Amino acid sequence: MIPIQLTLKNFLSYRDATLDFRGLHTACISGSNGAGKSSLLEAITWAIWGESRAATEDDIIHTGLKDVRVDFTFQANQQVYRVIRSRQKGNSSVLEFQVQTPNGFKALTAKGLRATQELVLEHVKLDYETFINSAYLRQGRADEFMLKRPAERKEILAELLKLNQYDKLEEKAKDLSRQFKAKGEELERSLENMRSQLQQRDAIDQRRGEIEAQLNQLQQLQQFDTVQLQSLQVIQHQRQNWEDQLTFVRQQYEHLTQDCDRLDTQKQNIHSQLSQIETLLQQANQIQAGFTQYQQLQSQEESLANKFQEFSRAQQQRQQKQQQLAAHLQQLERQLQQAQAQLEALNQQEEEVQQILSKSAEIEAALKTLNAARSRLSELDDLQMRVSPALQQRLHLKSQIERSKAGIVARIEQITATENQLLRASERQPQIQQAVLAVATQIEELEKTRVYLQRVQEKGQERRHFMERLQAQQREYERLLGELEQKLSMLRTPNATCPLCEQPLDEHHWHRVAKKTESEYQETEGRLWVFREQMAVSDREIQVLRQEYREVSQKLAPYDSLREQRGQLTAQLELTSDAQVQLENLAQEREKLTNLLETNNYNPESHAELAELEAYLDSLNYNEQDHALARSEVERWRWAEARQMQIKDACKRQAVLAARRPELVNQIRDLEAKIQQEATNSAIAQEIVRIETYITELNYDANTHNQVRQALRREQAWQLRYQQLQSAQQQYPYLRNQLAEIGEALQIRSQERQQLGEQIQGIIAQLEQTANPTVQIQNLEAKLAERRRHLDELLGQMGKLEQMGQQLDRLQQEYAQSRQELQDARRQFRVYQELAQAFGKNGIQALMIENVLPQLEAETNHLLARLSANQLHIQFVTQKYGRNGKPKKNAKLIDTLDILIADARGTRSYETYSGGEAFRINFAIRLALAKLLAQRAGASLQLLIVDEGFGTQDKEGCDRLIAAINAIAADFACILTVTHMPHLKEAFQARIEVSKNQQGSHVKISV
Repeated sequence: MIPIQLTLKNFLSYRDATLDFRGLHTACISGSNGAGKSSLLEAITWAIWGESRAATEDDIIHTGLKDVRVDFTFQANQQVYRVIRSRQKGNSSVLEFQVQTPNGFKALTAKGLRATQELVLEHVKLDYETFINSAYLRQGRADEFMLKRPAERKEILAELLKLNQYDKLEEKAKDLSRQFKAKGEELERSLENMRSQLQQRDAIDQRRGEIEAQLNQLQQLQQFDTVQLQSLQVIQHQRQNWEDQLTFVRQQYEHLTQDCDRLDTQKQNIHSQLSQIETLLQQANQIQAGFTQYQQLQSQEESLANKFQEFSRAQQQRQQKQQQLAAHLQQLERQLQQAQAQLEALNQQEEEVQQILSKSAEIEAALKTLNAARSRLSELDDLQMRVSPALQQRLHLKSQIERSKAGIVARIEQITATENQLLRASERQPQIQQAVLAVATQIEELEKTRVYLQRVQEKGQERRHFMERLQAQQREYERLLGELEQKLSMLRTPNATCPLCEQPLDEHHWHRVAKKTESEYQETEGRLWVFREQMAVSDREIQVLRQEYREVSQKLAPYDSLREQRGQLTAQLELTSDAQVQLENLAQEREKLTNLLETNNYNPESHAELAELEAYLDSLNYNEQDHALARSEVERWRWAEARQMQIKDACKRQAVLAARRPELVNQIRDLEAKIQQEATNSAIAQEIVRIETYITELNYDANTHNQVRQALRREQAWQLRYQQLQSAQQQYPYLRNQLAEIGEALQIRSQERQQLGEQIQGIIAQLEQTANPTVQIQNLEAKLAERRRHLDELLGQMGKLEQMGQQLDRLQQEYAQSRQELQDARRQFRVYQELAQAFGKNGIQALMIENVLPQLEAETNHLLARLSANQLHIQFVTQKYGRNGKPKKNAKLIDTLDILIADARGTRSYETYSGGEAFRINFAIRLALAKLLAQRAGASLQLLIVDEGFGTQDKEGCDRLIAAINAIAADFACILTVTHMPHLKEAFQARIEVSKNQQGSHVKISV
């Protein structure tokens, strides 16, 4: 990517700025701190990737503005592109992507921000992380790779190469490996349970034979007893028939006895009823006469009851008509009363109107006085409109004068307090100097202790890193130990297969494999024991270092407070050194302020303006008291207007009342005549007279009616006697016939009962001659039931055994299937275990690093040869023997990433090289890494941005960096360096000078 032009609008500290990169090969971006140098680089990254150092996207907008826009044109892969990214505050960003054609720029923008961003990355072939780690050499990253430990160098290289995806694959493979391992263990437990269940098959078959023999024997005995039981049941059935017959005959005998007793009772009851009826028939004439008298009284009472109903209905009609007439008369009387009341109210209103009209002369005089008061108030209101602004201005000027005076008084009080403080501080100056020396001595001692604490901390970190490596190796050997133990357990099983190829083993190969596995197990266990001993020793050393760190930290506890105390004391000491000069200046200032107060010379402009306002107000001769009196006078005579309105209303009301009086008088006279006529000659009054005449003609007597009712109640008993007589006359012949029928039935039932008694005696004799087999039947039934329960139990056991046999058959099939699943799970476990090792740090990642290192080494040596005139050479070493790097017997190679540096005098450590040599080595490695990352991303590294902190280098270091940049300038299309040191600008062909003022940052190019 080669920059062509960058246009900024409201981006960070820039308002409007354009930077043209055409013609720039090596350029220096210079300016003071905070001028906006890094903002140019932030604009490029935000335009292409939408990334910047701002916490939120709205923070990139210039303070006080609402939108931002960055237009960046660049060349990539022999093609010119243009990216425009803009944003409104509070909204999402807008991205436009264009490509240059012979006819101008053509839009490549896709639908949506994300799709357009992916299209930009596809053409640029660099993501943000790769860009800042390749084309952008940031400050403090040049020697980072060299200062790290070998293991940490590998981690940095893996991070830059984005190998963390293999960590995810390793973790996923480990999860699957653990799942298949757990599944295998579960299947092994299930198979062991199945084997123990399948071993029960022989015992089940033997038990089934025993139960079948018992069943045959019991079934034969059951058949014999069943035949004997059936013969006894036949005899019992015959006896039961005789007993049932005897019971039935006895029941019939009892029923006949009950019928005879019932018929005898009925016969006696009928005799009694016939005697009563005969007595009642002898009184027939007397009852007939009494009933005739009762009927006559009943007829007379019905006639009187009809008259009573007519009498009551007529009285009710008369009462209703009287109520109607009374209601109509009351309505007319209410109308009469209303008319009379209205006439009375009219008289009162005429009197009130006469009273109001009598005061018209007084009200006319009051109205004249009110108009004069209103004229005076209007004049004073106009004068007040002219005076009010002047009064407000006078109040404002007085307030300003008072504030000025208060400020002077407050300053005099502040000066007095400051003088007292300075006097006290001058007296304490020797004590403060002694305190500063004492605190400085304590801080110096604690600084030494702090350096020692840092050394203890570094040593503890070194021990912890060593323990982490030991723990990783311990886990690896524990895993190997588990695998070997699993292989040994597989070899101990009968007909064991090979743990690696799963092929059957003969005895010779079995011994060989077992011996080899046992030897590996013992060797691994011995190494694991060595690691554990080393961890125990390291842990004890760490505990000692922690205790020492705590003790030293406690000694350093007052360090921060002492430094703060020293700063405070130093400030106080600086304050006391200038106390005398300050006291003289404060005395002069206080004297000057006092003179101003005494002579009233403070704020002279306000005093002069106030005097002019006072003169103007005196010329207007306005008095607020006179104005208030005029307003009160108007309010005092305002009642005259209301009274004038009352007089006008009174005249109108007087005419209305005069017209209303004759109408009310005529209405009262008409109502009085109508009331008298309605009371005597109306239809309702005539209907009332007619009803009263009808009531007189009825001639109804209530006393006569009551006497008839009492006589009727006295003779009412004859009606009951007459009804009884009629019933007796009807029942007498029926009862005599019923008495004869009951006698005949009683004689027949007695003969039948005698025959049944003889039949009962014969059945009893037959039962006494037949034996009773009930006890024998009960014994046989109990024996058969017991044997049946035994048979059921045996049949239940037989069913369970058959079911268990079927379950064992199914279990046999499951057993074979589970063995196949176990083999598959073990195979999957080994596959994913090997994949986890392959994806791990020591697998594909290590292999990729091994493949990348030769390319990195070649590129670094190529750059280093140009920077050092072929005097320096480096080599990357990825494996070594032991701690001292020397091969020993049976020693194992360990992974590392050491960097060997050689010059004309031989190979030596990085720390022994001079600053210039070390910088060239660091710069070459960092630049080689940048090229390597760009190549892996599919892009060529044509732009290089160096922000390595010229300010942290001395003059010789800055010259070395400039020389190194010029040495590799031919490899890049554009190189930009960032610095804030002005004297370095002359070392570059072109300079991009950045400055800042109140309008924002500005860019200027000079060649």
